[in-house]
Amino acid sequence: MSPAIPEATMIRVSKNLLISALFFYGSWAHAAADLVFVGGPIVTVNAKNEEVQALATKDGKIVAVGLEADIRKNWVDQKTQVIDLRGQTLMPGFVEPHVHIVLTAMVEGLWLDLSNFSLPYDTIDTLSEKLRAALKTVPPGGWLAGFGVDPSRTSPFMAELTVEVLDKVSKDVPIFILNQSGHIAYVNSKAFEVAGVNNQTPKPPNGGIYVKDEKGNLTGKLVEAPSYLAFQAKMPVPTQQELIQAVRNTTKKLAMKGVTTSSEITVGANLGLENEMGLYKYLLANGGLPVRVRAYLYGSAIPKGFQGVKPNEGDDLFRYVGVKFISDGSTQGLTAALNEPYAYPAGTKFRGDLNYQDEQLLALMKPYFDQGWQLSVHANGSRAVEQTLNNYAKLLDGKSQPEKRRLRIEHFTVTTPEQLVRTKQLGVVPGFTIGHVHYWGQAFNDQILGAPRAECIDPSASLKKEGVRFAYHSDSPVSPYGPLKYITQGVTRVWQSPLQRKVLGPNERISVDDAIRAVTIDAAYQMMSDDKIGSLEVGKLADFVVLEKNPRATPSEQIGDIKVLQTWVGGKRQEW
Repeated sequence: MSPAIPEATMIRVSKNLLISALFFYGSWAHAAADLVFVGGPIVTVNAKNEEVQALATKDGKIVAVGLEADIRKNWVDQKTQVIDLRGQTLMPGFVEPHVHIVLTAMVEGLWLDLSNFSLPYDTIDTLSEKLRAALKTVPPGGWLAGFGVDPSRTSPFMAELTVEVLDKVSKDVPIFILNQSGHIAYVNSKAFEVAGVNNQTPKPPNGGIYVKDEKGNLTGKLVEAPSYLAFQAKMPVPTQQELIQAVRNTTKKLAMKGVTTSSEITVGANLGLENEMGLYKYLLANGGLPVRVRAYLYGSAIPKGFQGVKPNEGDDLFRYVGVKFISDGSTQGLTAALNEPYAYPAGTKFRGDLNYQDEQLLALMKPYFDQGWQLSVHANGSRAVEQTLNNYAKLLDGKSQPEKRRLRIEHFTVTTPEQLVRTKQLGVVPGFTIGHVHYWGQAFNDQILGAPRAECIDPSASLKKEGVRFAYHSDSPVSPYGPLKYITQGVTRVWQSPLQRKVLGPNERISVDDAIRAVTIDAAYQMMSDDKIGSLEVGKLADFVVLEKNPRATPSEQIGDIKVLQTWVGGKRQEW
């Protein structure tokens, strides 16, 4: 005869059986899916890089992935919309972790865009012609504002706009032109006059420079954002409606490239913190955005005592996650802070400048780190990377779990092997402007850095070997956005050249799967969002892109040309 089971034990057993029954019942007695995708490769980008036959969504989230027969049996009823991919590919929506949305919108919709990522290069004469043509559109009392001049992609090499060149365009209309890097600007004498800047004006703080010639005269060149402030203060401010429409157009264009989540990496850098926060608040309250946004406050724009927003405030559509600082300049602009001098001009001892002393940068970052913000530091050159790593080590101090803080370094262009090891130790998540390799590869190799350093820029394969997760980005408007092109650039590392195509640093090429992760799950990880986006897995948001072809089955040099056919955010197809 079996021993009697105590009543309390029977109650526990009954409760456990009930829980198990409910769990089993819930696994099949669920409501039907809203959407089911079948009929084409479904690239999950999960831990095993699996492809599946079908995917189901309900209420904006993924509820099932797997075999078509199983999903049809368990998730489809007469109300379910079954979408036949007809051989096209479903993938996670692309994640763009470093975009200046407001600045990109201004460049694309409100300024003269001089960017030239094709061949042949512009010359000073062709640039001047474009500026003269644009003068006709400037209203009385207005400025001619533009973006995209790039001396490293101008013929002859490093030919720059000067106050003399711009005065030949106009001495009556103030002109302000941002360099493609965003770290340099060019102005004419009228702009100096209106801004109240002259040969005696003190140097601006935090790395700003009014460049002068050997005689002490202003050349028309400005270095770093603090040197722009006097000019921006006098430039006409776009109307709210102009800005709203420009941002909507740019985010729509991002969606057309397959982006479902983007950063706004410098909230406040262009129009002031309150203005840009208000702009996004308005957009969210009036029709929303076609992409999700993860926002980073621009550290230099945050007023003392600011309490306007807390870390992680927001929702799945728009969330404030970090604070961004800029420690040096641009590699192609010859202002990034390197350990060794630039190769151009020959014999120079110049190795770029840091925007802050070590203790200054640490003092700026620490309050936000202590408040729980994710930190992001722009560091292009090896000396800036070293400064950033040193300060991150002080902040972490062995007390904070690095994988939870996910401190970011933006661009991480020129580095040393030792820095890659420290990056792993500190749990830092680097991001590469991978377009550096394609658009500026030849200039880096032949003139700016020299071959040994140039071949090691954007060290994707080396970080992969160290087990470090990294992301690819455009830094738009610095380089064109389009994650499929980043995949091609990371896999092939072929530079654009009018004479010959060459692989820059073949040892740093990575696989297609690794490059896909750099624009999906690892980019999501960098923005503290990999629990919600970046892969097609049960429980995640229904954000995906439909592509004409499967990147995993396409020659690597052709991946960048694959057409984006549809973009879905939260289970809703975005209208183009």
